Amino acid sequence: MEIDLTPDLSASALGDAPTRERVVRSILENGPSTAAALAERLALTPAAVRRHLDHLLADGAIEARAVRTAAVRGRGRPAKAFALTDTGREHFDQQYDDLALQAMRFLAETGGEAAVKAFAERRVAFIEKDFATVMAAHPEYSPAQALAAIFTGEGYSATVRDLPVGEQLCQQHCPVSHVAHEFPQLCEAETEAISRVLDTHVQRLATIAHGDGVCTTCIPHAQPTPAQQPRRVSS
Repeated sequence: MEIDLTPDLSASALGDAPTRERVVRSILENGPSTAAALAERLALTPAAVRRHLDHLLADGAIEARAVRTAAVRGRGRPAKAFALTDTGREHFDQQYDDLALQAMRFLAETGGEAAVKAFAERRVAFIEKDFATVMAAHPEYSPAQALAAIFTGEGYSATVRDLPVGEQLCQQHCPVSHVAHEFPQLCEAETEAISRVLDTHVQRLATIAHGDGVCTTCIPHAQPTPAQQPRRVSS
């Protein structure tokens, strides 16, 4: 389903379409964003951003969410972040349809849980197949950055953020989110494959399939092996 970025054929509407497309893509690539963040990111005035956001809200392409802040806000309108809806994501050619969901249901009915899990593992085989190749081709990449490149190549639009305890793999787009909503085995297989290639436990913190704005996986810093641990010198 395409988002109708130009609901009328007036010169004004046609002229706004490219900028509106930039707003939608910025939310896709960076996750839920405030109007202020979008204005700064896209070099637009706050008033211009709000006009495009109002149009996209009316179109059903985005939704407003309350921003969680630790500090108590003063008077004025509470801050809101704008996230893509299912309709908004469909604009970016999500690779799922009713046939895929029907096929998964048939597989579950005829083959049971084991068949669904086997399919999910086969689907994410690209992670383990490509990881060593990407790391060898890009020695400047961290393991998380290599994973982001692999996922992006498969349509996930992935990035990496630094955390105090490690790195966070962020997938702003999931090509199978609707199917994964009913069959979480797809998400579980991804997480398990990431853990295997990194040879460490990773934690999936959020998923688009369960209504979050982005899929996030926490990848901890590598722990030194016993041989790397500093030895205590006895007195």
